[in-house]
Amino acid sequence: MSEEQEQKPEDVKPKLTVNVQFQTQTCTVKVRATTQFKKIFDAAEAKFGQPSGAFRYTFEGSRIRPEQTPGELEMEDGDTIDAHLQQLGGALCL
Repeated sequence: MSEEQEQKPEDVKPKLTVNVQFQTQTCTVKVRATTQFKKIFDAAEAKFGQPSGAFRYTFEGSRIRPEQTPGELEMEDGDTIDAHLQQLGGALCL
C-alpha cells in the first residue's frame, strides 16, 4: 500500500447531501456534518432569490437554529429541510 492509502487524516469527514425544499423548488447542498446551518441557509436563500432571514427552516417538524449542525440533528445523506417564508404580524382583523 502507498503512504496515501495508509494515512487517513482524522479531520476528513464524509460530506452529506442536504436538500432544502421551498414550495416546488429544491436546493441541494453538499456539507460536512459539522457545518453550521447558517451556511446552508445562506446558500438556499441565494438560490431562491430571497433576502437573508426570509425563511424559517424545519427538519422532521422541528425548527432549525442557524448555529446547529446536521450532525447534531443526526441527519443522513439525502435528508430534506423544509423552508417556510417568515410571517410577520398576526393582528386580529375585525
